[in-house]
Amino acid sequence: MKKLIFPILLIFWSVGAFSQELKEVPINSQIQDVTLFLSGAQVFEIASGQVPAGESIVLVKGLSPYLDEKSIQVKGQGDFTIQAVNKRLDFLSEKEVGEKVIALEAQIEEIRKSQILAKNRIEVLANKASLLSANKDLGGNQTGPTMAELRAALDFFDTELTKISNEELEVKSKIAEGDKELERLRNQILAMQESENKSTSEIRIRVKASSIGNASFQINYLVANAGWYPKYDIRVKNINRALQLNYKAEVYQNTGVDWKNVKLRFSNANPNQSGQAPVLEKWELNYARYTTVNKLSVPQMPGMVSGVVLDEFGGPVPGASVLVKGTTIGTSTDLNGKYSLTLPNDAKSLVFSFIGYVSQEVGVQGKSTISVSLVPDEQALQEVVVTGYGVSNKKSLERRVAGVNIRGSSSLRERDSAPLLTSFVENQTTVEIEVAEPYSIKTNGERTLVDLKAYEIPATYQYTAIPKLDKDAFLIAEIPDWSQYSLLEGESNLYFEDGFVGRSILNAASLQDTLQISMGRDRSIVMQREKVDQFSKKRTIGSNITENRGFEIILKNNKSQAVTLVVKDQIPVSVNSNITVTPGELSGGKLDDQTGIVIWELNLPPGGQQKLSLQYEVKYPKSERIILD
Repeated sequence: MKKLIFPILLIFWSVGAFSQELKEVPINSQIQDVTLFLSGAQVFEIASGQVPAGESIVLVKGLSPYLDEKSIQVKGQGDFTIQAVNKRLDFLSEKEVGEKVIALEAQIEEIRKSQILAKNRIEVLANKASLLSANKDLGGNQTGPTMAELRAALDFFDTELTKISNEELEVKSKIAEGDKELERLRNQILAMQESENKSTSEIRIRVKASSIGNASFQINYLVANAGWYPKYDIRVKNINRALQLNYKAEVYQNTGVDWKNVKLRFSNANPNQSGQAPVLEKWELNYARYTTVNKLSVPQMPGMVSGVVLDEFGGPVPGASVLVKGTTIGTSTDLNGKYSLTLPNDAKSLVFSFIGYVSQEVGVQGKSTISVSLVPDEQALQEVVVTGYGVSNKKSLERRVAGVNIRGSSSLRERDSAPLLTSFVENQTTVEIEVAEPYSIKTNGERTLVDLKAYEIPATYQYTAIPKLDKDAFLIAEIPDWSQYSLLEGESNLYFEDGFVGRSILNAASLQDTLQISMGRDRSIVMQREKVDQFSKKRTIGSNITENRGFEIILKNNKSQAVTLVVKDQIPVSVNSNITVTPGELSGGKLDDQTGIVIWELNLPPGGQQKLSLQYEVKYPKSERIILD
């Protein structure tokens, strides 16, 4: 009997021991620093509180739901040992907000039903008016109505049609009021989700302490749906002064948690990009029929692309990321899901991304407008946007009111204000820019422009013109030894002589020692390129045809100062031994025999004018045909 009692007691003791849950101790935390990457951010928090004796779970609540659990790092100070760290979603506040949202959505549904009934009533009234109009003939074909009958009929029609018209106006007024109420309720839902749906994730730290005592924790982790893009304001007063370059960061964050008075660092690293070095595989050469060759795309001319990013319901997605693949050039969508972006010369595709949706890559070749509809990422939704009451609140962390908030703006009127203190830290593989002033950035997709550094850079200026393609001259600023400024490839706003002249790309990915920045068009330099009929002839000599072409280029400097102008044109280059191209008069231009490009370097005085000639001769078999015009 005693042998039987002991195992039973042992079983009860073990069950009781395992059934005891560890005590949970919530502690307060605050974000101190944020390092923004080109995609993603590393958040640094400090938490402190008191831990009990024995084993317990320290809870750090109110964190972003987009926190990457694998990236969590925790360092503790105090008389205790950290045994384990993990992340868990917190559904309590989501459920509370969700119940309120469901109630508001019920109101929206009732208004929609009443509007459907109202629209049906308008249709009935229209049919009633049509019926009256169809039966307005009085009397038969032989006899007409008496005056009394006509007066009574007119009174009847007037009364009935007036009633119909008044009721129709009243119904339409109710529909308009319903539309206003729908808009108010939708805005209230968005505001509620933004302001109240904060606590969506928590870090659980299992600790063991010999006695009760104070504890502090330094926590950092990676979070998605945040990042920055390099932006520039480039100003040139005149070509005799230094170039002013304002280096900025366009910050976006939809992490679900507001950043209040945090220190910002901007890194040129991308933690989402693989750090594994590539491996060069063997190149096996075979006959063409056994070989697959990727077609090379035609180089993309620089220009603008714009569009709108929509969700699966056709609604705009504010704060979505739009990035030129393989570059640091990008932007985020505004309140209406719209974006506009300047493209570099070698742009091949745009990558559209937003948390909870599958990223989309779209080619840009030959397109000036690109709009996409994002598709939900079912796996991401299950991992991140699962709520305590269902899935109808999927938008709770996505819908944000976007705009532009400019901090440290360097507009012309504010250019003389105190500069923002920043420092550049060059690490082994990355460069970080630290901003001394703390910033507050809400989690609403709002784009915040942060001034990083203002430079006055010595530059030389020259104008470039290709009159065959464009009748305007373009001012080019050349910056020698530009690598000392730690610039990244990005979109730039151009200001010349205190006026906005357009947008361009600062090509910081260039391998050249001198950085060239296009400052846009200058219409004070006038040019004209015309075909000269006197030199444009076609004649047959034996079995060959000879064609001549001649062009005259006229250039005039309407500026009050002398300019250096590089003019480019071209003659064709033969790739067939039966076609011969012979250059003629080139007015001293330098011809590159390989490319056929002719370059003139000119110095035009104020008000100066100059003429250039471009002539060439082409000979080919008369049985063939070529295209010269």
